[in-house]
Amino acid sequence: MESTLRKRLIRQARFQACVRAFFDARGYVEVDTPTLAPFLIPEPAIEVFRTELLDRRGDARPLWLIPSPELWMKRLLALDSGNIYQVSRSFRNGDVDSPHHNPEFRLLEWYTLDAGYRDSIDHTEALFDSLMEHAAPGARRRLSPPFSRLTMADAFLRHAGIDLEKCQDVGSLACEAARIGVAMPANPTWEEAFHIIFLTVVEPNLSRAKPLVLLDYPRQVPTTARQKTGTPWSQRWELYADGVEIANAYTEETDSDLLGALIAHEEERKKGCRIPHETDRGLARVFPAGFPECSGVALGMDRLEMVFRREKSLEGVILFPISAILRSHS
Repeated sequence: MESTLRKRLIRQARFQACVRAFFDARGYVEVDTPTLAPFLIPEPAIEVFRTELLDRRGDARPLWLIPSPELWMKRLLALDSGNIYQVSRSFRNGDVDSPHHNPEFRLLEWYTLDAGYRDSIDHTEALFDSLMEHAAPGARRRLSPPFSRLTMADAFLRHAGIDLEKCQDVGSLACEAARIGVAMPANPTWEEAFHIIFLTVVEPNLSRAKPLVLLDYPRQVPTTARQKTGTPWSQRWELYADGVEIANAYTEETDSDLLGALIAHEEERKKGCRIPHETDRGLARVFPAGFPECSGVALGMDRLEMVFRREKSLEGVILFPISAILRSHS
């Protein structure tokens, strides 16, 4: 008779094999890129892990564990890889006490040429549909496509009573926060005020009846997503399943001037990081002129398996979660 552990190992292996089969059948090529890098994506909101590379003389050069394989995968795209995907080991510092975070985790990331961020919603729905045989009893109905869709503007209006489009300066947004009783730190930036309201009032009230795509994030939250021309929004969505954020997607910005401006802005913002790191300045020069439209999706594999198995914590799917390891050694 198979042990409980062996059944769990088989179940996890089959789940991941099914994900790979989905992309293989659609002509994506699986890639395998480094987890160590001398520079990282322009994302200062993410705390990272630092280590050192020693040369023969014993001199040290800093390296960082990647929070995403994005910096490598975009280089492959620019070299004409075509559609690619990867299940990588990724690393993000902090948030150890959350049931939905582990500092080391599996990240499924894929890039599709000649596709925008809305096309990737369809791809993600098809992925979910292909995984339904692995859904725990009671999970299939809640996870089956089609997904619900809601713009960020509508989410703020519905759950916070705030017209976000009319609050594009920090003063008006902070006033709206005070009106609904959301406390702010002294002199917040617009981005800080947005995130506080979102995490306090909007996110906890998002519908859990079906997977929810939250569309069109504010362009004042800087990312490598392409902007929606003439609007305060960017071509970005995040996916929530059972109230858990499990995926982030963009129509990727490939213009060298716009990427250069973003990197320069992020260089200033990262001064607030507890663990400073080098930014991938070369990203601005990666894509050649005329590169086709491209959509990228980063999806947390452990979180995906967690909601499909109806687990309450990543401890139910990660074999050696750091929270359990630390408890056993306390």
